[in-house]
Amino acid sequence: MTMSLKTSLAKLLGRSSYWFLHTFRGGGSSFPGKIALKLDPQFLRSFGKSYDVIIVTGTNGKTMTTSLLTKILDQKYDQVLTNPSGSNMVQGIVTAFLAAKKPQGRALAVLEVDEANVAPICAQLTPKAFVLTNIFRDQMDRYGEIYTTYQKIVDGIKLAPAATLIVNGDAAIFNDRQLPNPIIYYGFANDDSETDLRASFNSDGVLCPVCHHILHYHSITYANLGDYFCPNCGFHRPELTDKVTAVEELRPNFSKFMINGTPFKIHVGGMYNIYNALAAYSAATYLAVAPAQIVQALRHDEQVFGRQEVIKLNGKHATIILVKNPVGLNQVFDLIKTDPDPFALGFLLNANPADGRDTSWIWDGEFEDLPLTAIPEILVGGERQADIKLRFEVAEAPQAKIKETQSLSDFITQAGQIPNEKIYILTTYTAMLALRKLLAEQGFIAAGY
Repeated sequence: MTMSLKTSLAKLLGRSSYWFLHTFRGGGSSFPGKIALKLDPQFLRSFGKSYDVIIVTGTNGKTMTTSLLTKILDQKYDQVLTNPSGSNMVQGIVTAFLAAKKPQGRALAVLEVDEANVAPICAQLTPKAFVLTNIFRDQMDRYGEIYTTYQKIVDGIKLAPAATLIVNGDAAIFNDRQLPNPIIYYGFANDDSETDLRASFNSDGVLCPVCHHILHYHSITYANLGDYFCPNCGFHRPELTDKVTAVEELRPNFSKFMINGTPFKIHVGGMYNIYNALAAYSAATYLAVAPAQIVQALRHDEQVFGRQEVIKLNGKHATIILVKNPVGLNQVFDLIKTDPDPFALGFLLNANPADGRDTSWIWDGEFEDLPLTAIPEILVGGERQADIKLRFEVAEAPQAKIKETQSLSDFITQAGQIPNEKIYILTTYTAMLALRKLLAEQGFIAAGY
């Protein structure tokens, strides 16, 4: 493949900046891509020709699904390009290509892509498949309502009508329009067609896309996900290809379940991560990876950037968990409530563009369902620490247990001095990046991306 002079120069300067940032600054997941795109806005068009591209997108679970899928595909492919830091906009994806070694023949790229960046990416790359996780209310100042968010994804899919869609069949929004693409649905099996349930009053996406009647459910996993049907017009969940057939055990640090009758164990907790594993399984199966290889790949206990990442702080076990919207937050609450041991709680809240400037989503989180009287200490911090402190106070957390600081260094010190062995640190995206950077500088973790 012959590159133009402009593309070659963009590649040279982009890779040079990547080398410098990772050698001397311990990271740089988007700046090299910005440089390359400044010199050649069509940079991906040349690079992408050597790759079969799988795009993973949706509101929650993109990073974990991408990580699990990449881990699985490493069992079969010599080289899988990916963007492990979660830098999922165009510049971050260009950086991932700059960081990769030159492929020997046809290679595979598994890319986590921000919902609003699917169409710009697909304007330059033609994906082999899309993996769609879910659509929930998230960063409304940037995305708008859930239907607006989904339309951004559909705009990209329409640029690749031959690509296979690997879709969460439990999300009714993914079944609301006809697309020419071949579709594979995954979801949670349900054998009880007589049950008639409603989603929580605070759930989005529960209107029938055909007649706008309220959807009913034969089963609900969480939020608006489940075996839905419309009692008015007959609209219902499509036939599933890949199914979670049993959930056997849920703990904060592992989950045991079955997919299509095969037992699996992953070293992260939460029902939402079973969905992520199922999405990865479905995509890997589409790419002809055998179930036994998938089981073997998912046995490995591997930390994922800011997603249930466990570190040691002065002998304490601190688990960092990214939160960014009400559904994800409530799922994290459900996760930590499965811990049989005493734990403290930390919460870092920022409101930068990458987090979403609107912090009202914390009021839709079910803080009142936490065992607040049993939690010995609650640390709150971040640029909007006053907001998150107030939310805990309204939930009737004992005021004497709440400690607040805007200093990230003080937050880390106090987290290492909690009166018990465990602390869960819930954090928005930019706060998580700042926290990891400072933890790396203090020697608690390796330098990040």
